[in-house]
Amino acid sequence: MLQIFTAIFRLIILLLIFHYYLFPQNNQFTDGVNNANNEEKVTIDDSRNRFPEILHDVKILLSEVLIADHHLDTLEVIYNLSRIYDLLMEADQIGDMNQEDQEEFERFEKSFLDIYTHKLGTIRSSDAPVTAERFRRDITEALEPLEIEMGKTKYIVVDDRDGHIPLVRNKQVDQFITYFTTKKGRKQFSIWMKRYEEYKNLILPILKQHEMPEELMILAMIESGLNPKAYSRANASGMWQFIYTTGKNYGLKRDWYIDERRDPIKATHAACEYLKDLNEQFDNWYLALAAYNCGAGRISRASRLHQTYDFWQMHSLPRESRNYIPYYLAAAIIAKDPEEYGFTVPSVKPFIFEEVVLENSADLAVLARVADIKVKTLRKYNPELRQSATPADSPYLLKLPEGKKEQFLARWNSIPESERFAPQFIVHRVRYGESLWTISKKYGASIHDIAAVNKLRNRHKIKVGNKLKVPMKGGALRTWGTKDNGGPAGHYKVIYKVKRGDTLGQIAEDYKTNTSKVRRWNGLKYGSSLIYPGQKLKIWVKEG
Repeated sequence: MLQIFTAIFRLIILLLIFHYYLFPQNNQFTDGVNNANNEEKVTIDDSRNRFPEILHDVKILLSEVLIADHHLDTLEVIYNLSRIYDLLMEADQIGDMNQEDQEEFERFEKSFLDIYTHKLGTIRSSDAPVTAERFRRDITEALEPLEIEMGKTKYIVVDDRDGHIPLVRNKQVDQFITYFTTKKGRKQFSIWMKRYEEYKNLILPILKQHEMPEELMILAMIESGLNPKAYSRANASGMWQFIYTTGKNYGLKRDWYIDERRDPIKATHAACEYLKDLNEQFDNWYLALAAYNCGAGRISRASRLHQTYDFWQMHSLPRESRNYIPYYLAAAIIAKDPEEYGFTVPSVKPFIFEEVVLENSADLAVLARVADIKVKTLRKYNPELRQSATPADSPYLLKLPEGKKEQFLARWNSIPESERFAPQFIVHRVRYGESLWTISKKYGASIHDIAAVNKLRNRHKIKVGNKLKVPMKGGALRTWGTKDNGGPAGHYKVIYKVKRGDTLGQIAEDYKTNTSKVRRWNGLKYGSSLIYPGQKLKIWVKEG
């Protein structure tokens, strides 16, 4: 009876979606798994109209979003929303659409934004890592750019002290201030203010050390919401939203164990150096901040085109870049005097920590138990950690909440050496016919990570009989190398054979679990988790 109810619920969801968005179309599709990220090699006819296919895919993904939202699976909601954004952007760049396609696209886009804004409980209630970046893009897309006065720029000076970034108000800035102080933007800005109070004692001294304006902390606020684990669709990470190459250029390390872009201290030092270079290049803080958003090359071209160093006169910049400085100034002006704009300065516990040196790799669950804190709290104080253990190749400076160090050391030194540390690798002996690709698929690890851990110069040449260390993500070690009955306590294993038309969301729903667990049990990664008819999935089902 429960399975019948579940099937009816799913059917109702799908019918509502297609009734809400779908006009009769003559779409040409081939039978296959309904997966918008299908990577099978096909012959593409560039002359055909791809719009109906794209629209079909986003509707399937939206059904996945609603199912995941119903089950409070926030990560799956965010992942599929990101794929929908990419497809909508692709549809928007197809070129001239016929009238029917254009009407269909506009109708879906309007309805989709309504669902995203008002219907998704997980997005409204969660502190999702991509919220700040998405929030900024939503505002940029929702607000029409105001006309900029030609000729001499006019504005009201709010703060123009030496050693500070000039704060000014004009029509554009006032528009964003209104947004932040009204119902729609106030809730998000209040969250940002809490994090500002939490991290200001950490970030402001670093800015002062580099002789940088204290208002630059607002830059991290509008980039990430001051969330160390923020991750954007452009693969930028951390409070300061560094992409990998820029982070590497400014000394931020990323390997199997850590991503220093997510370390608030190291990333702030790197951001100061980067912003120094931008300010030296342009000798103008507005242009430096705009370059932080869209790149120094684009700002230089706009300056040459308009023959000016006045940001407000660079009308050729993309709309998001033109809105970036007003958006920043609005946030900085409010943060300077929040009471004046109706905000109450929140009382929060500041981010203060103590440090302990760990010489060898240690399991985070053990560390948290010894420190008498939750693993979630330990990860909050050490957001740069990517795995369920500290690095094995070098000493690690573990951060603990204030007042925990003495107790931690006493307990840690009493634990036997064999119980402190957890292996993060499986040793695999290479067999005839195997390659890094087949080994990576078997264990759910990336080729890049296997090559990096084993220091392989040539990924295409591995010798039969060689022993390779295969890095495993947190939780995966318990899955590989165990017996069939080695699953979660109180669960039994089911092998499910994928049928035509199945999706991960539907399969997870049928077995009363969520897609994140199904991915983990089967070594499926976000972004490359294609399922196909005949594929066998391992699912652990709760007894009873």
